[in-house]
Amino acid sequence: KIAATIISEIGEIDRFNHPKKLVAFAGVDPSVYSSGRFTATQNRITKRGSRRLRQALFMAVYCGIRDARKQKTSDTVIPRNRKLREFYDKKRNEGKPYRVAIIACVNKLLHLIYALLKNKTTFQELA
Repeated sequence: KIAATIISEIGEIDRFNHPKKLVAFAGVDPSVYSSGRFTATQNRITKRGSRRLRQALFMAVYCGIRDARKQKTSDTVIPRNRKLREFYDKKRNEGKPYRVAIIACVNKLLHLIYALLKNKTTFQELA
């Protein structure tokens, strides 16, 4: 259901000639506020794109980084999407707050979706 929402909200991928334009369409690009010599240190996302797309991407990242159920025989925790979880953990270890790390993962996921749709390939997670 999330994937169908993302695909339908993006529409035709040929409208975007760069992944950053897709990120801007989704409204998860950072807004830069500066005036004279002042430059803000905390920048919010622009939210200028599709609200449904942002919500679906947030939920996709949330589901991707959360842990799958533990196996009963061991205490190892397996994330649902290992690459996305590693990127999330890297951002958290850099000292980024939870939502900043999630939006960074959304940005990375959008770049991945752009590449998959442009090349007309299917997603295959490396083992």
